[in-house]
Amino acid sequence: MIVDRKKLSFWERLYIPAILGGLRVTVKHFFSKKVTMQYPEERWTVPEGYRGAPYLVKDQEGRTKCVSCQLCEFVCPPKAIRITPPGPQGIPGVGNVEKGPSEFEINMLRCIFCGFCQEVCPEEAIFLMKDYSLTGLTRKAMIYDKEKLLALGGVHNDTINKWGRKAEEAKEQGMLP
Repeated sequence: MIVDRKKLSFWERLYIPAILGGLRVTVKHFFSKKVTMQYPEERWTVPEGYRGAPYLVKDQEGRTKCVSCQLCEFVCPPKAIRITPPGPQGIPGVGNVEKGPSEFEINMLRCIFCGFCQEVCPEEAIFLMKDYSLTGLTRKAMIYDKEKLLALGGVHNDTINKWGRKAEEAKEQGMLP
């Protein structure tokens, strides 16, 4: 099948209409509203339901809410979470009220921000914060340990203090100072 092309006129062969059309688009964008964001000074407003980086939180008394159940480690698809439990003895002086992890690491390079860790946590110890600017100069800097995760997560104020009664009983029995 042969397709016949239409003969171009003199003005079309000069490409002047195409050049003028391109200049018209350029001038229109030159005088339109600017959309460039000056990043460090201006921040993007994250929408509701945004899943950011996972961080550990503390309770009102400054204790780690994580009890080393390791559910978040088991449910993590890319295996970005690594928890080392304290062992059967727990933490001395606290009794069996709370067994905080001896080590807790999240590899932010592997994390896919799926939110499974937050959903599965029975103690509400891990939350996805609205943080989208994770930076590091080395791979080792992107592996967050327990102290860094707690510092970034902050304190989560619960309406229910489920360990309050057990802590008071431990104080009465002389297990806590």
